[in-house]
Amino acid sequence: MASLSFFVGIIGNIISLLLFVSPIKTFWGVVKKKSTENYKGVPYITTLLSTSLWTFYGLIKPDILVVSVNGVGAIFQFIYVTLFLIYAPKDTKVTMAKFVAILNVGFLGAVIMVALLAIHGNLRITFVGILCAALTIGMYAAPLSAMRRVIKTKSVEYMPFLLSFFLFLNGGVWSAYSVLVKDFYIGVPNVVGFVLGSAQLILYLMYKNKSASAKTMKAIEEDGSVQLVKGSVDILVHRNKDDETSRAT
Repeated sequence: MASLSFFVGIIGNIISLLLFVSPIKTFWGVVKKKSTENYKGVPYITTLLSTSLWTFYGLIKPDILVVSVNGVGAIFQFIYVTLFLIYAPKDTKVTMAKFVAILNVGFLGAVIMVALLAIHGNLRITFVGILCAALTIGMYAAPLSAMRRVIKTKSVEYMPFLLSFFLFLNGGVWSAYSVLVKDFYIGVPNVVGFVLGSAQLILYLMYKNKSASAKTMKAIEEDGSVQLVKGSVDILVHRNKDDETSRAT
């Protein structure tokens, strides 16, 4: 059973790492343009906190596979956050720096100090495990928001298939791993991720063929103008760039 859990954990590491490296293209563009444009820094800051906490959890349990994937993930998130702080506008930079100080320095430091100095034995694992699970579940607000938008607009424009697929795959593999190693704290948030990933794939199948017409109607309703050109309808939409960006352990 140990060898099977290790094999499943390695697969989980690979899938999670693919998710962690997915923003590289985004930040390569940020560096080239020397601007974060309308991208938001909060998802990267919270993911840095999450991966750091999970790394700490893996160290105190101990679980080398949890440490390896989240340790590497924390390094990537640290790089993303650093680049964001370098290239963000001044006001945004100040706000994001405060978030980093509060979450990634203050909160994380407090959790580590309390866990190491005030809590002992299995209670330490329980304390950190509950925090990790709760934070990970809380981060699924973004997929829920995307699903709500898909249902409302009947368009999968804001819910990329690959992101939904990897959320499904990642949640499924780590859920299986949690069963094999009997870890409730890894299992609960990843079962939630698996269920949400499954729901997103179902929504994608339901609305993928309706996306074009839904986007057309949405454009007309918002501020589009319709012109008939050679028997076809051209929609000219003038709107500001959406400041929401599309993430997932």
